[in-house]
Amino acid sequence: MSNEENVNKTEENVNKVEENVNKSESSVKSVAGNLVSSILNLKEKNPKVFFGAIGGVVVLLIIIMASGGDSSSSVSGPAIKNLVVGQKYVLKSPNTYDKAATIRLVAVPGTIAAYDDTEEDDRTGVCKHMPQGTPVTVTDLQDFSGKKNAFAKVQMLEGECQGKDGWVLSINVQ
Repeated sequence: MSNEENVNKTEENVNKVEENVNKSESSVKSVAGNLVSSILNLKEKNPKVFFGAIGGVVVLLIIIMASGGDSSSSVSGPAIKNLVVGQKYVLKSPNTYDKAATIRLVAVPGTIAAYDDTEEDDRTGVCKHMPQGTPVTVTDLQDFSGKKNAFAKVQMLEGECQGKDGWVLSINVQ
C-alpha cells in the first residue's frame, strides 16, 4: 500500500466518524426534544399528574438528604497505637503541629490531667517536658477508665534524660 492510499483511507475514516458524531448529536437532540415536549404535553393535559410527579421527586430528594449516613457514628479522637513493652518508639503528639511543643511526663499514671504547673519547677524541671521526636522504650502499660493501655511508662534513650523514665499518654507514643 502506498502512502497516498493510507492517507485516503484515513480521510475516509475521519469523514465516517464525523458523520457518526453528527448523527449521534442529532439523535440526542431529537430524544431530548421529544422528552421535553412530552413533559410539556403532560403539563397541559393533566397538570395534577405533572405537579404530583414533581412533588414526589422533591419528597424523595428530601428523604435521601435527611437520611444521612450511619446513625451509630460517634466522635472519636486519634486511635491509640498497639504498644508493645520493650519496643522502641518516639514521643509525638497527634494533637499539635507545633514542632516546639513538648510532651508532659509524670511520675504516676493518671496525674497528667490533674497536674498544676504553677510552680517554676513544674514548667522548667529537667525531664518533665520532653521534645517531640525523643526516642523512648516502653517499659510498662496502664489501663485507665475502661481504656486499655491508656498510659505508657517510657524510658528515654538519648539526651540528658537518658535512662530516666516517666508516664505519658499512650496516644503520644508513636
